[in-house]
Amino acid sequence: MKQGRTLQELAIEINRQNNAKRDFLVPTSEIMMTSGISANELKIEGVDSFHINENAHRQLGEYCGIPAKYYEKLRGYPDMLAANVNHWLNIDRRSSGPDNRMVRTLDGSIRAFLSDRYRRIDNAQVAETVLPLIGQMDGAAVKSCEVTEDRMYLKVVNPRLTTEVKKGDIVQSGILISNSEVGLGCVVVAPLIYRLVCTNGMIAQDTSANRYRKQHVGRVNEIDVEYTVLRDETIEAEDKALMMRLQDAVSTAMNEAVFAGVVDKMRSAGEARIEAATVPKVVELVSKEVGIQQYEQDGILGHLIEGGELSLYGLGNAVTRYAQDVKSYDRSTELESIGYKVMTLSPARFNAIKSIARKEV
Repeated sequence: MKQGRTLQELAIEINRQNNAKRDFLVPTSEIMMTSGISANELKIEGVDSFHINENAHRQLGEYCGIPAKYYEKLRGYPDMLAANVNHWLNIDRRSSGPDNRMVRTLDGSIRAFLSDRYRRIDNAQVAETVLPLIGQMDGAAVKSCEVTEDRMYLKVVNPRLTTEVKKGDIVQSGILISNSEVGLGCVVVAPLIYRLVCTNGMIAQDTSANRYRKQHVGRVNEIDVEYTVLRDETIEAEDKALMMRLQDAVSTAMNEAVFAGVVDKMRSAGEARIEAATVPKVVELVSKEVGIQQYEQDGILGHLIEGGELSLYGLGNAVTRYAQDVKSYDRSTELESIGYKVMTLSPARFNAIKSIARKEV
């Protein structure tokens, strides 16, 4: 499992961001992209000009209906990009006039360009809700945590729920708690398996009842004269109810039945063998199936061969082991989920992949 910040460092950074961030709900007619020598900024009339981070660029391009590849090409030509964006920002999209967009800023940069229905569920709210619960769980501890530009992560392990997948291969129960303040995901509570032999983490990101998700969508937000987003009593009550449900999800996530169910799937994956001659081809085909990039495949193949477990179980563990090697904590966590997808490929799909691999080697 990739290490990020210490829990203390995480708390300090979340608190800093909570005090530094500013949110605005702005009519698109009051937003203008300006062009500099090498980069663009977004100006909110009467407020300020802001740099634009990568996520906000993507969301702005999507809102304006500019194809992603063309938008990226335009970024090399700031004047052309500004002309394109400003044209589409000033188009009346509804009979009532311009849209309102929620613009989330931090440290002088726009980090998200979102709908006026975006529901702010912030990292500080989530952390303040779940960390006291984790502290009360006998033996549970945060094994890894981080806050990136895109998401906050808390990965919790409870050694009191421990078993062997196979002799000498010990795993422990855990949970992932994650949140995005910038429109890149729900509040999530999902089962996590911690493998002691190589300190891998595997996230059971499926659609079962064992996983909690809450989308950042709610009522239309209201603003004051300075575009500041207002919070009324109804929203405060809804937030309180949401945090209570989040507490319930965390309290019940690390139970023996959930843990046993995931471990059973891992054991079944150990029975899905990979023929030695087809290993590189199977890695290639499975990678295409689950979203592993081509440049990542060599590292995963190396860990699979080094581990010596030529099965779906071994391949899934190779993916989660490789997750420790990548620089990005976001991508590392994605790979921990992808490792679970590998282990739980359906027998029919895995047999089809093996059949193709045999024909092509």
